[in-house]
Amino acid sequence: MRFGPVAVEAAQGAVLAHSTQVQGQRLRKGRVLEPADIAALRADGVTEIIVAQLEAGDLSEDEAAAQAAQALAPDPAQAGLSMAAPFTGRVNLHAEAAGVLRVDAAAIARFNAVDEAVTLATLPDFARVAARDMVATVKILPFAVPAARVAAACAALAAASGPAHGAALHPTPMSALAVHPFRTLRPALIATRIPGMKESVVAKGVAAVQTRLAGLGLGPAEATIVPHALAAVTDALVAAIETGAELALILGGSATQDRDDVGPAALRKAGGRLARFGMPVDPGNLLFLGDLSGCHVVGLPGCVRSPALNGADWVLERILAGLEVGGGDIAAMGVGGLLKEIPTRPQPRAAAVRNRARPDPTATDPAEKTARSGPAVAALVLAAGAARRMRGRDKLLEDVEGQPLLRRVATACLGSSARQVHVVVPDGADARRDALTGLDLRIVENPQAAEGMGASIRAGMRQLGSGIDAVVLVLADMPELSSPDLDRLIAAFDPEAGHEICRAVTASGKPGHPVLFGRRFFESLAQLEGDAGARALLRSASEFVTDVPTAGEAAVTDLDDPEAWAAWRAGRAALSEPI
Repeated sequence: MRFGPVAVEAAQGAVLAHSTQVQGQRLRKGRVLEPADIAALRADGVTEIIVAQLEAGDLSEDEAAAQAAQALAPDPAQAGLSMAAPFTGRVNLHAEAAGVLRVDAAAIARFNAVDEAVTLATLPDFARVAARDMVATVKILPFAVPAARVAAACAALAAASGPAHGAALHPTPMSALAVHPFRTLRPALIATRIPGMKESVVAKGVAAVQTRLAGLGLGPAEATIVPHALAAVTDALVAAIETGAELALILGGSATQDRDDVGPAALRKAGGRLARFGMPVDPGNLLFLGDLSGCHVVGLPGCVRSPALNGADWVLERILAGLEVGGGDIAAMGVGGLLKEIPTRPQPRAAAVRNRARPDPTATDPAEKTARSGPAVAALVLAAGAARRMRGRDKLLEDVEGQPLLRRVATACLGSSARQVHVVVPDGADARRDALTGLDLRIVENPQAAEGMGASIRAGMRQLGSGIDAVVLVLADMPELSSPDLDRLIAAFDPEAGHEICRAVTASGKPGHPVLFGRRFFESLAQLEGDAGARALLRSASEFVTDVPTAGEAAVTDLDDPEAWAAWRAGRAALSEPI
């Protein structure tokens, strides 16, 4: 491929390198220039233009991306994947169903080492994915690449050797990437109670486990509550097997402290096998794993009472995905096993960083750019909705005091004490992007916008920096939202006092938006699905919610149709009329 400036007369059939405005229209980069384009450029006085010209043996960016993607998953359906059509040198691969992603990291590394122009990015090995999640993307960087280089990269993928740990119980044909879908197993839950333990504490633990199972696609487990004693737990395990349980979970009223403690001892007494006690994952250290008459038995650590990610999640995911989980597999979880803080123990890491000054990349003042005290909070503006009720109008572009609504909301976020501002938009939303021109924020594209708000939150959460303590979810259609409203939420955030979710309410106490979540909830936010947003998380973590009064009705003013906009504008006009 030849790249560089050429005379306009010689550019026909070449690929335009940079978008160009001519004759009132925009010629986008990547366009193959036609005679009409050449005429328009000449009419505008353009004599030279930068293009890419393919040579013999070159593949176009789309052809190259398609070939590489096919080598990555020769049989996408059997690998649990679907493959998007190539576009601008990119092919995205998505999970066909919820499950666990296996990645041959060595093969991917070999692929990426062949040529800098041919790239492949994937989610991590053993990543939990939902249906339609993007799990990999092939991207060809220039507009064309020699076919021989693509073939060499594909050959590296063809030599995929498979995973070192966690082999599939029911193997699929080898590919460098595969999603193992979750199976439906019949669960049973045994919860133990120690003397003096309140029934509400046991009930809350049972409910937390049921919620976890539902998130994995399982129905409610048959729950049995017994005393925290060897005989009682043994009898409950035997009864679970007799009723057909395929996955038995033990939630102890007291944490398992030894291989001979109540839970593991009961497993052995019932005739089962203890495969592993303890794991190098924190939280989740005190898990144990075994089997009884073909039933998986998992002794759950106490941290499962929190919605935050812990080691038990990794074990349950692999079991349900049909991946073997033995002692060696659990031992290998140590790298990456230092997870989020949990409610059931002190939080030394959070306390150590909470009041430490941090660099602020969004500040304009040099002193603030160097450091700012207090928690590091990111604002995540959700602006990927379709606005279907507006009957052809885009509500996020409606004029509010001389500027588009989306720009007004983003500006309010930038004027607050939030360290970062991210705005999630759907693919191809050029008008919304244009409304944000010149603002110091990050635009995040959500290719799954049609799925609903959950997909937008997931997309935004992936962009947060590692130093962020909390995120404020901001709806983009709230015209009365102000910087002080956001600052009140941020000021209310106090993990030590249990104020880890801060929700805006009206002066009369009616709940609304925005809502701030501390980082212990980041993993849960990153796994949301559907269009309900974070409502279920708010319900399940209600003890952490602090309501923060904001001015007027800003917290509940969102305008979804032309009638609502007309009524709101009429009300504003009436307020501005002289008495």
